[in-house]
Amino acid sequence: FYQLCHLVPLQRYKKALSTLQRSMLVERSRQNPQERMFVLSGVLRDSDYNSVPMLRECGISIAQEFTQVAARVLPAPKLKSGDGEDIFARNGRWNFNNNRLIQPKRVQRWVVVNFSARCNAHHLAQRLIHCGNLKGLPVDPEDHVFQERSHMGRERAETRVNDMFQQLLSGDKPSFVLCVLPERKNCDIYGPWKRMCLVKYGIVTQCLAPTKINDQYLTNVLLKINAKLGGLNSLLQIERNQAIPLLSKTPTIILGMDVSHGSPGRDDVPSVAAVVSSLEWPLISKYKASVCTQSPRLEMIDSLFKLVGNEDHGIIRQGVTNGLLQQFSRTQAR
Repeated sequence: FYQLCHLVPLQRYKKALSTLQRSMLVERSRQNPQERMFVLSGVLRDSDYNSVPMLRECGISIAQEFTQVAARVLPAPKLKSGDGEDIFARNGRWNFNNNRLIQPKRVQRWVVVNFSARCNAHHLAQRLIHCGNLKGLPVDPEDHVFQERSHMGRERAETRVNDMFQQLLSGDKPSFVLCVLPERKNCDIYGPWKRMCLVKYGIVTQCLAPTKINDQYLTNVLLKINAKLGGLNSLLQIERNQAIPLLSKTPTIILGMDVSHGSPGRDDVPSVAAVVSSLEWPLISKYKASVCTQSPRLEMIDSLFKLVGNEDHGIIRQGVTNGLLQQFSRTQAR
């Protein structure tokens, strides 16, 4: 017995989108200003709002031309690399193809896990080591390459991740794991893998997609790895010269915070609060983050200050400022 259901178009969908659907939504929502203006002009023309009787009776009219607003384009900030060279940002982008890092962190005691049957993980590791050496980022030879078992490819993502971790933890716990995904970054493996590494075992990890791996791609990967290991890739020129108004002269911490909520329709999922803080004043390009969960849909962060006995166990004190307070004490003592 079959039933045929016709969905009424333009209904609001209140449930969570799949990983692929989210990726497609972002891709199709991306428009440059000219495209957006063309679409909006077409909507105004086709809708003909000014002929709607109710709007006319209320004295409401909609202009057909966009409002002209005076604006200015701010100059892109200049960056300094580890070899003292200037790095110029163009269209919001810059590259390190010919530059070295400010504070490189040695990549050691690391392994590769490979979920892709198309990628030669041993060759990839060698290319990463070579690229790191060119950028002044020392990368030791990998301790091991773990290949996904052939029969696991059709299992659920969580099952594949658990099986890989059984292999990974059969020896010494690594300090860093490079993960080769079976396909692009928004695949189903990504979320469970990050959750297992960061939440359960506290292992620093970097994922990459097995397609289009070239020197530029590997350089971008190394920049992320260096930052995650506590290194520093570049500095603002105004920061190196200690010429930031007020901040460069007075010991200062820059704090940013936000709350992320669960997908629509998932009121049972806790919200996640995060605080990020600048480190090593007078620098501002080095930072540290701290996160915690809280009640669903709560926009205010309820654990910035949390008194336990006579001590503050809030997210700022525990996750961000422990080292900073000591640093400022030493600064004032000098």
